[in-house]
Amino acid sequence: MKLTVTATKLDGVMVLEPKVFGDDRGFFLESFNARDFETATGLRPEFVQDNHSRSAKNVLRGLHYQIQHSQGKLVRVVSGEVFDVAVDLRRSSPTFGQWVGVRLSADNKKQLWVPEGFAHGFVVLSESAEFLYKTTDYWYPEHERSLLWSDETIGIEWPTEGQPVLAAKDAAGRRLAEAEVFA
Repeated sequence: MKLTVTATKLDGVMVLEPKVFGDDRGFFLESFNARDFETATGLRPEFVQDNHSRSAKNVLRGLHYQIQHSQGKLVRVVSGEVFDVAVDLRRSSPTFGQWVGVRLSADNKKQLWVPEGFAHGFVVLSESAEFLYKTTDYWYPEHERSLLWSDETIGIEWPTEGQPVLAAKDAAGRRLAEAEVFA
């Protein structure tokens, strides 16, 4: 098996660890293989968009989701380290409003699968980080929403150094009680 999958406390959110082949020249890994992904997870997502961001230390991006055209995301870090978070926004789920966080880095090469129906965000722990992710639907700015990163009812334990650096839309995110969520 080229891919190890670990379930999280949130149904559907999984940590993936690809098989890394390394020697004194460096390393090789398959960052995505549809057949191995389906065998390991039972899922067959159709990815339509790849995104790449670079952020400085203590930048917090998120918690983002699209209320229509919901996106599944397969996320990874190719430079630096982040604390990556998924929040369950499926009202019918027994884990509605709960979160899970995972450290993703260029060193550990872990990936996180965040299915549709979740808000997603991350904070940069290293001097900078490059973050790549595949999505199952396109970005539609009119459907994008932002959940407040610091909502006490969710209680995410962000490993930040002081106040994180936020975009205006993230600073103005809605609390869970006021947010549009999924059925």
